[in-house]
Order: sequence, then structure tokens, then C-alpha cells
Amino acid sequence: MRFLILILLSVALGAWPMPRIFAADPPLTRGAKAALPSGPGLAARYPGDIALASDPRVLLVEDFETGDKAALKKRWEDVSDKDGQALALIPGAPPHSPGQRVLEVTARLGHDTGGHLYRRLPRPVDRAFARFLVRFDETNGYTHHFVHFGGYHPSTAWAQGGAGERPAGDDRFTVGVEPFGENGRYPPPGAWFLYTYWQDMRASAGGRYWGNGLRPSTPFPVPKSRWQCLEVMIQLNSKPELHDGELAFWVDGRLAAHFAPGTRRGPWTGIGFTQMESGGEPFEGFRWRKSPDLKINFLWLLDYVTESAGRQNGVTSPPILNRVQFDHVVVAEDYIGPILPVP
Repeated sequence: MRFLILILLSVALGAWPMPRIFAADPPLTRGAKAALPSGPGLAARYPGDIALASDPRVLLVEDFETGDKAALKKRWEDVSDKDGQALALIPGAPPHSPGQRVLEVTARLGHDTGGHLYRRLPRPVDRAFARFLVRFDETNGYTHHFVHFGGYHPSTAWAQGGAGERPAGDDRFTVGVEPFGENGRYPPPGAWFLYTYWQDMRASAGGRYWGNGLRPSTPFPVPKSRWQCLEVMIQLNSKPELHDGELAFWVDGRLAAHFAPGTRRGPWTGIGFTQMESGGEPFEGFRWRKSPDLKINFLWLLDYVTESAGRQNGVTSPPILNRVQFDHVVVAEDYIGPILPVP
């Protein structure tokens, strides 16, 4: 009863859409390997995310409440903050948060491309969920790259390169949770999709590998001036030769897409494919790695903004100033779900 009251209170306050937890709700995805949860998750045991870090399934928690910016930088292994102007701890809080500060990342075209925080997980794992709360300012244009999650072998204290190159299968895989304009079809910042690099990805035009974009069957446009809860799951293949890896993401606790063996998809090109609820062809699943030594081991909280992102979407004069706020960043071995209010 207490659990249901928390859910109903969350909806009544208008912060998150009603979670899809009832049996009468049809699933958003079909043909997936296994059902995935929606709505409340691990975070429901810790209203306001209070003491969430103490759960043994949790690998990383960052709520930006501890110390000044210098202390924040010490908690993360690699930081991009040009002239100290890209990253700032500012007053504010998403709905249901008991905190008083958030991280603001500012990109100033002509001066910088935004900023980032990068950090390895305390232990590498074969399945992980990364959740973060995010808010784009009203003036934001299109974003080039956003939050990345994945694995490097050997692990490094900084984000590696590799754009335009296909991973070998024992060195890296990455998933970007990104807003995508699709040539201006969606207004800035765009609609959410997953930008992926792995050993079986498809080549882009010209034979290079510029990332495969995987889109949900139902677009999820990115709002401005409103907090959203994003979560992504990576499930690695169990054996080097098997294509039983999976990938999924949630928007405000709603399962937006689940890419697994048997998921129906549209045509697959060098720029990726779109999930389909029916028809199409079955997706073979992910063979993320060919070595068991390659595991999920990093989170890269990134906001990378360039003029080319605007040009790719038909914008000749993109806004100079682009600001985005982050809060309640969590990585865990189980589904996390949205933050719920403190009773």
C-alpha cells in the first residue's frame, strides 16, 4: 500500500508520467527476448534517492550535493571544463529531489564545445543500468554528442577515441543516449535515440564507421525547460560467439525501446535502424564482445555541442549559448527507475 501511495503521489504532483505498471497496459516493444520493467524500480526503495548509494547493487551515485566544484572534479577521473566556464554547480533541483544543487554544463560556440565528467565504475560488470535526470534550457540548439556508457579493455582513466572505426570486439563498445534531429525533422534538441559502436556495427557511406543510430518505434522528442529521467541498459552477450546481448532505454520510467534477439526492426543501413512493433525483420541481437575480459566499466557524462550539429539539421545560425542541467546520476546492476518523493 505504501508503495502504491508513493506512485500516486508522484503522478499527482505532475513530475513524471503515470508509470506503465498495470497488466492492462500493452508493451511498447514486441519480439524482445525477455520482458523488462517499467515505472518504479530500485529507486522506489529509497525515496528521494536517499541512501540509494548504500544498496549493494549500486555502482555509482552522483547528486552534486557534496563539496565545491574542485571536490566534484576529484570524484571524477577525467574532466573537461575549459577556462572553468563549462561546468558549474548551480541552485536547483528536479521534482522529488531533496537536493539543492544541480550540475550545469554550458557550451559556448566559438569558445568551447561544452564539458564532461568521465569515471570508471568500481567493478566491471556484464549488465548495467545508467540513469540520469536532465533538463535542456529553452535556448538550446542541436547537440552533437551526449551521455555515453560502455566498456574499454584495458580500462582507461579517460574517454577513448575511435570515431569512424569499428571496434575489434576485445577493445571497446559504447552506447550514447543522445538527442537526434534527423536532418531537422525534430526541433532542437531532437528526439532520443541510441548511438552505438560495437564489433558487428554496419559501415556508413564511404566505408567508415560513424556509429549506428537505433531508434524506438515511437519517437520521444526532447522537451526544453523540463526535467526528464533517462535510463539505459546494456546486457553483454554471454559467450563470445553468441548474439544474445541486449540494449534498452527508458524515458520517465517508460520503456522506450528494447533491442534484443527477435526484436522487429526496419531496414538496417549504415546509419542504423528503427524498431518496429510488427512486420520488418528480426534483429539478431548484439555480439558486443568476443572476449570475456571486455565488460561495462565506465560512464561519460557529456554535453558536446558543435556548429556541425546545426548544419546537419539545416540550421545555418545555431545559438551560441547552450545549457543543460544534470542531477541524480546512478549506475546499478538492476533497473533503477525514476526518483520518487520522500513521504
